Amino acid sequence: MRYGIYFAYWANEWNVDYRPYIEKVARLGFDVLEISCAALPNMTHNQLVELRTLAEDNGISLTAGYGPSASENLGSDDPAVVDNATRFYTDILQKLNLLNIPLLGGGVYSYWPVDYSKPIDKPGDWERSVTNVKTVARIAADNGVDYCLEVLNRFEGYLLNTAQEAKTFIAQVDEPNVKIMLDTFHMNIEEDNLIGAIHLAGSDLGHFHVGENNRRLPAAGGLPWQQIGQALHDIGYNRHVVMEPFVLTGGSVGRDIKVWRDMAPGKDEAALDRDATESVAFLRSTFEDQN
Repeated sequence: MRYGIYFAYWANEWNVDYRPYIEKVARLGFDVLEISCAALPNMTHNQLVELRTLAEDNGISLTAGYGPSASENLGSDDPAVVDNATRFYTDILQKLNLLNIPLLGGGVYSYWPVDYSKPIDKPGDWERSVTNVKTVARIAADNGVDYCLEVLNRFEGYLLNTAQEAKTFIAQVDEPNVKIMLDTFHMNIEEDNLIGAIHLAGSDLGHFHVGENNRRLPAAGGLPWQQIGQALHDIGYNRHVVMEPFVLTGGSVGRDIKVWRDMAPGKDEAALDRDATESVAFLRSTFEDQN
């Protein structure tokens, strides 16, 4: 397995210059930096090549995550929204190909965060999303990208809340590069059994996010990391394991993730760096020390 971290551990905005984080995570002992697709639409070819080269020079793999806006919703009942979403993903997937990014994960079958002040049509949105994800998945395949559907908690999404729903959904899409993405934070809210959910995902698990029940770094809380690591070994998972901690208030990240209190009180960037180094070392020792 290759271990990574999401850039927003240190950032308040989704759309940032990702280059400084590449050198940082390499120095802190990570294999992977996960970036958001938010900045990609406005990046030039040369900027993308520079980002890719910097990652290669530092021995860092890149992965990509995204929370689509309502105008990029593949489950929408508005054909204009679906057309816009398809154009958006076509552009993004071509850029991920240029960046040598092998996967896109997130709520990329719907939109995020969901506006629950509006009516919810889960059956209709599900049917439309299956159809439109199939279309986008084929574009992803042409660009060498696995399309990983993140299972979200009920407060952030409504289509896929459990591993079982994700299994049913991807079976209906029936494209080999459409995978399940699990996240221990969301799983801790929705799944009856975290270990059982990993076993259920099995060979369909394409991406795995880790964080404590309050979205702090792994080892800062009480999730059963040894059992989680054993479950990943049980299913033969050897892909990316990416931390997605959110500890800072403010900005669009703090607003969208709902971080209303400082989750790292009194810690400057150097202290955050030390915590990240200790956490990735903990994960390596815990996940790799399995039978």
